[in-house]
Amino acid sequence: MTKTSKFALYGAVGLLGLLALAAIALPALLDAEAYKSRLEAAASAASGLEVRIGGHMGLRFFPGLQVTLEDVHVSNGGAELALAKQARLDIALVSLLTKAVRVEAIALQQPRFTIERDRNGRYNYERATAQAQSEADLPSLEWPSVTLSHGSLVYTDKLAGERLEAGDCQVDMRGVQLAAGPPAGLLKRLSLTAQLACTKVLREGFVASDLKLSADVKNGRFDLKPLTANVHGARGSGNLLADYSGAMPVYHLQVSLPQFPVEEFMPAQAQHKLASGRMDLNATLSMRGKTRQEMRQSASGTISVRGKNLTLSGADLDGQFSRFESSQNFNIVDVGAFFFAGPMGVAVTKGFNFASLLQGAPGSQSEVRTLVSDWKVERGVARAQDVAMATKENRIALQGEINLANDQFEDVVIALVDENGCAKLRQRISGSFQNPVVEKPNPLQTLAGPALSLLKKGGKLLTGGKCDVFYAGSVAAPK
Repeated sequence: MTKTSKFALYGAVGLLGLLALAAIALPALLDAEAYKSRLEAAASAASGLEVRIGGHMGLRFFPGLQVTLEDVHVSNGGAELALAKQARLDIALVSLLTKAVRVEAIALQQPRFTIERDRNGRYNYERATAQAQSEADLPSLEWPSVTLSHGSLVYTDKLAGERLEAGDCQVDMRGVQLAAGPPAGLLKRLSLTAQLACTKVLREGFVASDLKLSADVKNGRFDLKPLTANVHGARGSGNLLADYSGAMPVYHLQVSLPQFPVEEFMPAQAQHKLASGRMDLNATLSMRGKTRQEMRQSASGTISVRGKNLTLSGADLDGQFSRFESSQNFNIVDVGAFFFAGPMGVAVTKGFNFASLLQGAPGSQSEVRTLVSDWKVERGVARAQDVAMATKENRIALQGEINLANDQFEDVVIALVDENGCAKLRQRISGSFQNPVVEKPNPLQTLAGPALSLLKKGGKLLTGGKCDVFYAGSVAAPK
């Protein structure tokens, strides 16, 4: 047989194949709407959820077979889990010759997902199955590639009291596999790779934009890296490993946020801008648990916030510290609260009266030349490692522990220290974040009035030049 004859034969066979496929698909092309109910029933049976196609269903045969569904809804027990303006299924033409139709790709336009965990720890996609006589195992699944465009997510955790929203998200997900097993252990049996980008993410007042991450999920281990986002004008980066393979979820988080504007992290209840400038945040934490409380109790790692050339508004600290009468009425704890705003978050500062920082003359301010706030966290307790700041003329340092799991100050002391690191004035704080007990400032000498200024010469009048060093960290004494 000549080459020309072979090509003609192959062409005839190919044409016959295409005609056969067209004959199979032709009835559906003429009346695709007739298959909507069958597709809804098949999708519902396969997923164990309620699938409804509210809009038009169409088919296109070229360049490949595409099924387009409009206004798709997925619910469970009447609660809507997902909806999509449009869903497109790319189907392998050859699979039409068999009973096993193979979907090669799924593309969702403007999908919206609503995931909720109730106070019993059960997710809304599990509820219907859990109410059945027994939790029947889900079959093993191997999904085609999935892409989402302009999607959104609302996640509500009533057990932890958290809510997260993500908007205008693009997702490219491949290699999705789920091993057979009960719905409750779904995350342990999931594997996939994905690329995700969201224009905006909101969580309890925290706003991030231009979020991007890569995800590698295998047998319940979610490895998210790199993870980048803009946070209040600063570009942060990090990675997160969430391991659901064991009896208790385990999390490892590393985050870096260089040069963030400190004013964006000050308490929202402050009526005026308390501080300005930029700082660097670095944190490495490990946690385990199913609830927020369990995670806080197990938290271990390091947190560091550092900055230079900051401005603290509303008070002339050097002026107030230079006058003993003023210092008797001035809480250095309020100044110390400035340390907490970065590393521990606004929750730690809720009990402080930040208005007291604004008692100075209008337009008064303090230059904070250096601020270092380094903490070591063990089992939910943060211990100050190197916590101090220097103004033009003074240094203020902090010692003690903060119990993040129980929202408690544990013997925290804030002190005004001299060039030798000796405490000239100290104040203690204890109790809960909500209602802290703050002792009056305790000057470490019996001199009265302006005589405190003598301490600037070295604090040697009472101690003979010796003292128990309160601070020996990296923040140098003002010159």
